[in-house]
Amino acid sequence: MNAEQHKADLVAFHEWVRDACLRGAVPIVTGKNGDMDTIGSAVALSASHSNLMACGLHLGRTAKRMVESLKAPFRKLSEHQTIWPKTIGGIIVVDAAAAGQIGVTLPAGVPICVLDHHATCDWELNEADLLLQWDVRATTQIVDAYLRKYSPKSRSLVVRKMLLAGLLTDTARFRHADQGAFQTAVDLLSGDDIDYASFVEFVESETTSPSERGSLLRGLERATSIESGAWNIVHTHSGTLEGRLAGLLIGTGAEIALVSRFRDGVTRLTARASRHTTQRGIHLGELMSDVAGQIGGEGGGHDGAAGWSGKTDRIAAESCFIAHVAKVSRSED
Repeated sequence: MNAEQHKADLVAFHEWVRDACLRGAVPIVTGKNGDMDTIGSAVALSASHSNLMACGLHLGRTAKRMVESLKAPFRKLSEHQTIWPKTIGGIIVVDAAAAGQIGVTLPAGVPICVLDHHATCDWELNEADLLLQWDVRATTQIVDAYLRKYSPKSRSLVVRKMLLAGLLTDTARFRHADQGAFQTAVDLLSGDDIDYASFVEFVESETTSPSERGSLLRGLERATSIESGAWNIVHTHSGTLEGRLAGLLIGTGAEIALVSRFRDGVTRLTARASRHTTQRGIHLGELMSDVAGQIGGEGGGHDGAAGWSGKTDRIAAESCFIAHVAKVSRSED
């Protein structure tokens, strides 16, 4: 998508937000995984108008620490007893490629706007709805582009920190960044009020309990390396911290890391890939979408980080993902 299309998208988005805010409150609903990109995007965008409010089902660990330390406004929703404002002008959904990825049921008849950067999109939108799906590394890039153009005064220190944290985590500290991601980081760091090194340390300083460390170690002990077509996959299962465990496996030199979890009748797959791997043909988000297409559930994500969840048996879900990886051809330098 070129710069002119981005410009046109932002114009349409600004008009949609303006009209929605005139009609009433506009909840900004986050993806149910509660990662830093979705939370940071919602909180930052909510600063641009008093009728906007960031809300969602869950706050991930990093996002929770950021929200609490910066005293950022965010309202937790209930999966079964969500009470929406009486007068809603519209709903903005950030960083969710499908309705099932927010974890709550949206009220019927309310215009929806989706801001997302995933490769897949399973939203069913109506005429009054709007989709901004950009090929960028983080949804925070879309939000910052909008704020710089239409609400520069709302880009406070708190807002820029929330956006930068989302960009940091979704690019794996810029290991999966591109030119646009670096430019957004430069824009967010303009001025001298953010010490980058200290900020990165804070974002990454996640406390792990003794039981969680034990779970990570057991997951590493169970890890198995296999060849799937042209690709190497290291896979294991764990009861917690799947994303961190997958990152540790990538650190061992694995091309693709796959971590599965089964809890409360739901299986979840979490996958990570090195940048070298994605450059040669692997797109984990598309693979997880293919898994959902074959066995049901919901799947998607980015080229280097993605997930799937559903009711299928854990072993069957793992096997399905591994089989789809084997179908991907490898391009070489």
